[in-house]
Amino acid sequence: MVSITAASVTDLRFPTNRTLAGSDAMNPDPDYSAAYLELSTSDPDLTGCGFVFTIGRGNDIQAAAVTAVADRLVGRNLDGLLEDPSALNRELTWDSQLRWLGPDKGVMHMAVGAVMNAVWDLRSRREGRPLWSTLVHLEPAEVVALVDWTYLADFLDPARARELLEERRSERDSRVALLRRDGLAAYTTSPGWLGYDDNKLDRLCRRALDDGFSTIKLKVGADLADDRRRLGIARRAIGPDTALAIDANQRWGVPQAINAIEQLARFDLRWVEEPTHPDDIVGHATIAKAVHPVPIATGEHLANPTMAKQLLQLRGAQILQIDATRVAGVHDLVAMILLAAHAGADVIPHAGGVGLCEAVQHFAFFNAASVAADPSRLSLEYVEHLHEHMAQPVKVTAGRYRIPTQPGAGTAFHPTTADSFAYPAGAHWQQ
Repeated sequence: MVSITAASVTDLRFPTNRTLAGSDAMNPDPDYSAAYLELSTSDPDLTGCGFVFTIGRGNDIQAAAVTAVADRLVGRNLDGLLEDPSALNRELTWDSQLRWLGPDKGVMHMAVGAVMNAVWDLRSRREGRPLWSTLVHLEPAEVVALVDWTYLADFLDPARARELLEERRSERDSRVALLRRDGLAAYTTSPGWLGYDDNKLDRLCRRALDDGFSTIKLKVGADLADDRRRLGIARRAIGPDTALAIDANQRWGVPQAINAIEQLARFDLRWVEEPTHPDDIVGHATIAKAVHPVPIATGEHLANPTMAKQLLQLRGAQILQIDATRVAGVHDLVAMILLAAHAGADVIPHAGGVGLCEAVQHFAFFNAASVAADPSRLSLEYVEHLHEHMAQPVKVTAGRYRIPTQPGAGTAFHPTTADSFAYPAGAHWQQ
């Protein structure tokens, strides 16, 4: 019998504020960070990994939350956990005392996500598959059973979710073959960080074209005149045929967002991301109606599928941007993907921070293979920094993600990373 023998959590932080990589209107000086969990087992060759992405201060609080949840698994039979992960997900998300600190939001809910993603990492490793393949090979009824429908069934009936999956099933193998051959379109945010000067913006936009990207995203929201100037630089650099998206990172109120989008729409925007506070579902619906046909995208800060349901019910977003570590892991993410498919919204995940590209790509490939109505409409965010710290770095060539082939969920950091970036004792934090 294999059991979980230890849960180790490390506070990893990377000094990205020194280069302003990751800077935007709401977060001008982030230090990309991860509360990193390793679940050890009595099988020395089997360890499960998960993490929560943060941007610096407070990562120690997140690490403590992950520890509080993960410690409950120590000593338990791994077979039982992997055979019925939905039972564990329900146990952790409905823990009344920890749930009081949410409910279903904040550091505790994200901590559950780190644990559940680590459990699915273990399951995928034991199966010898990448996580996307583990999910793709589930029967439709098994996929539906992953979801807690308590607060969702008034919008998407579980029977209808199963029908949707059954309808796609005949295309599954051909879709997977196409994804193996061509990958999944990536879009890049690397040129568009708000702290970059105009020359760097122009240079990186042109380099992104050379690298094969067909969509480029810029950060906006600090100053409208500055946004117009920077968008002009970007549009001149990439020409009329490359898509240009913008991300306000929650900086605007509703009237301000409508005014700004109306002024910036002349740059032919592929979408406008996080135009206002992520919890303002009605505000998003108001903005989306006012600026139509410019698409609204949001989701990286949505706390749970219940909020995603409301956003989609009110047509507040045409693009849902799931994040691999914001919600309670695999089960919440599958729920959000199904909700988006039912609503006719595209799932284009958020993947900006350390490890997020590696983690969320599995859900993007699962969606493209098994759920989405039209995989050709899909893409996935890519930023070029910090991949060297992941045990299984993403592969992006010619502007496309290449499908993962190694077992697991892509959530393991490189073994030597903690030596340099564990906070505060790591070598890079002693400089």
